[in-house]
Amino acid sequence: MPDELALRVVEARWEAEGITSFVLAAPGGGALPAWEPGAHLDLHLPSGLVRQYSLCGDPADDSRYRIAVLAQPAGRGGSMEAHAALRPGTLVTVGPPRQNFPLVDADRYVFVAGGIGITPLLPMIRSVAARDRSWELFYGSSGHFAFTTELSGPVRLLPGLLDLDAVVAAAAGAVIYACGPAGMLDALAARVTDGSLHLERFSAPIAPAGDSFEVELARSGTVVTVGPDSSVLDAIRASGTDVPSSCEMGFCGTCETKVLAGAVDHRDDLLTEDERAAGGTMMICVSRAACPRLVLDL
Repeated sequence: MPDELALRVVEARWEAEGITSFVLAAPGGGALPAWEPGAHLDLHLPSGLVRQYSLCGDPADDSRYRIAVLAQPAGRGGSMEAHAALRPGTLVTVGPPRQNFPLVDADRYVFVAGGIGITPLLPMIRSVAARDRSWELFYGSSGHFAFTTELSGPVRLLPGLLDLDAVVAAAAGAVIYACGPAGMLDALAARVTDGSLHLERFSAPIAPAGDSFEVELARSGTVVTVGPDSSVLDAIRASGTDVPSSCEMGFCGTCETKVLAGAVDHRDDLLTEDERAAGGTMMICVSRAACPRLVLDL
């Protein structure tokens, strides 16, 4: 599978207030790498920003990929650039589909979407419905609902905040797939602890920052202090050391850094439990130290 794909925007479609879907295809036509429900793309924007977007089209259609972007004027710039730059005919670079949110086999599913969190769930619902499995969708939004013309069956469109206690009660005995705001996902995770909950995050989980600690950059001998409200990534950059990053939310792995000494408080959504226990690497955009000083291979 190629490391990067050069694709053309062949369609941009308004889906709801602030939400536009974009269809990407190979410039000369032909099949694209296969994907399964839950997969996402790394989209390289013209400015050099890289952002991750869930694939929300039909996995059976290998001629095109579809993503959807919520415009966030107060965000970090990627969504607004996508809305401005991804016009039909534009060439863009994407990474091949990556899977961090696989759909497991089950007899019954409950899907929980908050706002733009509906995107990774759309192909999951299609797959589950095609296999005649029992399913139900709780879709909450404080703004406008997207893709409603593609949703039919046991769908509950709920304006405003979801009643998560009611959702959890309805999901007894089911596998739960949820995507949406961090607050919603953290609240669900606090309520469902039996392993039936699967989450896809678009933002970093809410967590206390913790105490200050030191980070030693082994290659230069530089020692930087990471304050309670700073990330390791930001503190290292402030010292004059350039470190590559992309999502800056612990999802993509771009900032993964080798740990030479020290214990890590892992807060990413990428490493496995075995990898975390080994402590050999960390995502410096979100993870912190669980000791007074970390030594990194930088």
